[in-house]
Amino acid sequence: MRIEKLEVLAEDDSVIVIDKPAGLLTIATETEKTKTAYAILRAYLNNKKRPEKVFIVHRLDREASGVVVFAKSMQSKERLQDQFKDHSAGRRYVAVVEGRVKEDAFTVESYLAENAAYRVYSTRNRKQGKLAVTHVKVLKRGAKTSLVEVRLETGRKHQIRVHLAERGHPIVGDKAYGSAINPLRRLALHGAQLDFKHPATGERQSFRSAYPREFDRL
Repeated sequence: MRIEKLEVLAEDDSVIVIDKPAGLLTIATETEKTKTAYAILRAYLNNKKRPEKVFIVHRLDREASGVVVFAKSMQSKERLQDQFKDHSAGRRYVAVVEGRVKEDAFTVESYLAENAAYRVYSTRNRKQGKLAVTHVKVLKRGAKTSLVEVRLETGRKHQIRVHLAERGHPIVGDKAYGSAINPLRRLALHGAQLDFKHPATGERQSFRSAYPREFDRL
């Protein structure tokens, strides 16, 4: 089912899972209140014969695409967010990065902090930053770029973008963290898979979204 710009992957009384397109905010900001995935879902659920509520569980950057889950009750939201906090929810991303990544697989671990300009960076100060762990595997290598799969062990703001950039391989299109090219006019980052236990049944569920074909052409 499609709701405006959103492809709905699953919906029941507890959750609604979508495939978010690039260029759409997950939730509102100070400058944009209405053109968001949250606003679209809120309008859709509110217009049902029996109106339903929607709650934010996690976010995906505006210029990234991929799988996002929303909750339909505060209880479902809390149960899902607990899984993100204890790392039992699984998240897998695919990205195109600048340069030929030498290692076939590697892990980046650091403490992430945010400065006054809202830029996230790694620090050795454990009191200043929050632990972030990112696992990376190379899928393909091109002449000047690499296609990588990223698995998050933690979910910090801009974690993937910062960790890849600090390894010398910023995500294509990520000007904020050092990318010099932007052929797709978007961030070459896609949320390809999301796994979690259903907040009502406890059943393990997995949702997938194929990464854009343009990633291969890069």
